[in-house]
Amino acid sequence: MNPSLLVELFTEELPPKALSSLGASFSGSLRDELIAAGFAAASSVAKSFATPRRLAVLIPSVLPESPSRNETKKLMPAKVAFDAEGKPTAALQKRLEKEGLTLEQATSQIERKTDAGVENVYLKLAIPGVKLAQGLQTALEKALAKLPIPKVMGYQLTDGTTTVSFVRPAHALVALHGDAIVPIRILGLDAGRITHGHRFQGVKDIEVAAADAWEEALRAHGKVIASFEERKAAIERQLAAKASALGATLGPVESVAPLLDEVTALVEYPTVYMGEFEAEFLAVPQECLILTMRANQKYFPLFDTVGTLTNKFLIVSNMELPDPKNIVEGNQRVVRPRLADARFFFDTDKKVKLAERLPQLASIVFHNKLGSQLERVRRIELIAEFVAAKLGAPVAEAREAAQLAKADLTSNMVGEFPELQGLMGGYYAAHEGRPKAVAQAIKDQYLLRANDLSDPGNLVSACLYLADRIELLTGMFGIGNVPTGDKDPFALRRAALGAISVFEQLGHARAASSNAVALSLDELLAFARETFAAGLVPEKTDAAVTAFVYERYRNQLITGLDRAAVDAVVALTPPLHEIVARVKAVIAFGALPEAPALAAANKRIRNILKKAQEQKGAGGALNAALLDEPAEKALYAALLVQEPLVEASFATHDYAGALKSLAGMRDAVDEFFDRVMVNAEDPALRANRLALLSRLERLMNRVADISMLSS
Repeated sequence: MNPSLLVELFTEELPPKALSSLGASFSGSLRDELIAAGFAAASSVAKSFATPRRLAVLIPSVLPESPSRNETKKLMPAKVAFDAEGKPTAALQKRLEKEGLTLEQATSQIERKTDAGVENVYLKLAIPGVKLAQGLQTALEKALAKLPIPKVMGYQLTDGTTTVSFVRPAHALVALHGDAIVPIRILGLDAGRITHGHRFQGVKDIEVAAADAWEEALRAHGKVIASFEERKAAIERQLAAKASALGATLGPVESVAPLLDEVTALVEYPTVYMGEFEAEFLAVPQECLILTMRANQKYFPLFDTVGTLTNKFLIVSNMELPDPKNIVEGNQRVVRPRLADARFFFDTDKKVKLAERLPQLASIVFHNKLGSQLERVRRIELIAEFVAAKLGAPVAEAREAAQLAKADLTSNMVGEFPELQGLMGGYYAAHEGRPKAVAQAIKDQYLLRANDLSDPGNLVSACLYLADRIELLTGMFGIGNVPTGDKDPFALRRAALGAISVFEQLGHARAASSNAVALSLDELLAFARETFAAGLVPEKTDAAVTAFVYERYRNQLITGLDRAAVDAVVALTPPLHEIVARVKAVIAFGALPEAPALAAANKRIRNILKKAQEQKGAGGALNAALLDEPAEKALYAALLVQEPLVEASFATHDYAGALKSLAGMRDAVDEFFDRVMVNAEDPALRANRLALLSRLERLMNRVADISMLSS
């Protein structure tokens, strides 16, 4: 078994939000480079380490020297390498020079092979192995170059003249292969075996005996838990134990996870302590206090069993002390002014009514082509009224919510914490005594979830939420700000998904109450376009936004549902709130034994009708008296039986029933194509058969384009 290799780069404090990715990149890249160079096996598993002041990796079983290997390089086509007489050309000689060879030296190493009918010239090379020091030097340079550094720093080395660049100034380099130092140099540092412990509680300089002893030496003597994941797990255990002992919780996992990662990147030997603040601060909306503690102080607020904020919080300290009194009291002193600021902002903001803040929105530019925030509010107000009228929601409340939705942008609290926009407006509206549905809609405008839209109060929230996103999509697409690639500065993809979520919820509400959804995307977009200044948003914008929304929905659905079924439904661009139900019905239909034959027949019908339209041979009504062959009469009879069944099921949104009814037509359809020539010589007969197929095609595609199920 070959010795392990340990490489550690000791630095000043690394950016905490980037530490995890820096550690993973450093270890992964170094491992991959050494495997590629032959120093480690492809199955080798490296252990990654990342603390606030170091990046390190431990790779097991690393060779002291890479094995020699043979390599064959393709040089050029033979007709370029040799002239008509078979003599080497200048082009071949020049290419060999790049490999450090003369023509005479390479004669025995050149071979000619034919690939895909083309003869090429190859160079056979015997590449000698290299010492680990040379290989590691190259690998480390490449690994550092690949680091996802947020911002590079330039700093001067101790010689007073040399400047190097890295994420933070580096002060020490450890490179050990077993118990031997690997003589490499990077960022002006020569490798050694001295690592450094915790800034306050560990041994400053620790001499590491061997690569495998580094992690334990840091833990035992340096008071450093080097593994990011191990440190994170230790913090998580301590937080859970403290919260449990207090009969409290940390809140939803998704809200805690980002802070847990950040705090893990701030400490090397974590210990959790409890602090508290005066209960009087709880009169401030808890979201303000939570954001203050998490974002500014990196504390973990504690909640009671029903999710209400308490006046206790947990501190993750970088020091383990027998008496943490000074740490706890110091943190409590620090947090009080922050909470006092939040209380001051809240109390001050309440003195100015939301309606009084509206004129200030005229001075806040939303977009230089789309005007101010006040102009945007006016558009959202009109769209919200339109949606409310269509959905039977309280129009006056929808209008009021839309009118006041952006007023909190001028408040002190949102100025300090932009993340609270909308939420604070809801609190201020409630303080003013506005209707409950209005305050809730303002609060929900960025947070709407799967609410029960059979409740008129929640409908007001849906009206504002949908109006906001439709206004954004219409305006941005209207002026040509369309997402491209991974660039979406106005979050239009998210806006589309938000609009889709409302239509989905409307569909659920309709299913629960058996009422029709009286709102379509087409009419909503047409109305929204008219709220903009004349000529600003062209009519073609409606189609562009519609295509964008359906494409987003399609991409979302294919992650969990059958792709062919999704595509078959989306191809018809049915009402958004019907799509999921239709897809599920198509999936069920696809499991029927009749489905493949009907899908293939539908595809055939489509092609026949398309060709007839191109030749201007389609069109006209079906005349039952002209039906001649028994098979076409049988198909017509089956059509008469199944049409009312399909339409009745479709009318009640029983899409599975509608598709199942089609299965009863399979025999008649098969018989028709076996026995009947559609393109009859008699023009009247041909036109009548095309009319029959056209009527059948419309019926078969009421729910989805089932031809897309045919392979």
